[in-house]
Amino acid sequence: MSGIKVWIDQDLCTGDGICEEIAPAIFFGADDGLYYVREAGTEAPTEPTHSFHEPVDVPDDLVEATIDAAEECPGECIFLDVE
Repeated sequence: MSGIKVWIDQDLCTGDGICEEIAPAIFFGADDGLYYVREAGTEAPTEPTHSFHEPVDVPDDLVEATIDAAEECPGECIFLDVE
C-alpha cells in the first residue's frame, strides 16, 4: 500500500463525476448526486453506509489516477492524507 488515504468532502462536491471517470476503482456516484470513495476492488454500495465518509487506502497502482482526480475536481473536494 502507498500509505495514502483519500476522502471526499461532500459539502464541496459538485457532482460532476470527473473523479469516477479518472479513477473508477476508487470513486463512485450515489443516488444523492454526490461522489464518494470506496476501497479499490470493492462493489459500490447501493445504500449509504457509515463508511461513505471515511478515508480509504489508495493502492500503489492507483495513486497517480487518484491525484489526477483530486487535481481535476472542480469542487476541490477530494483530499489526500499521507501516513
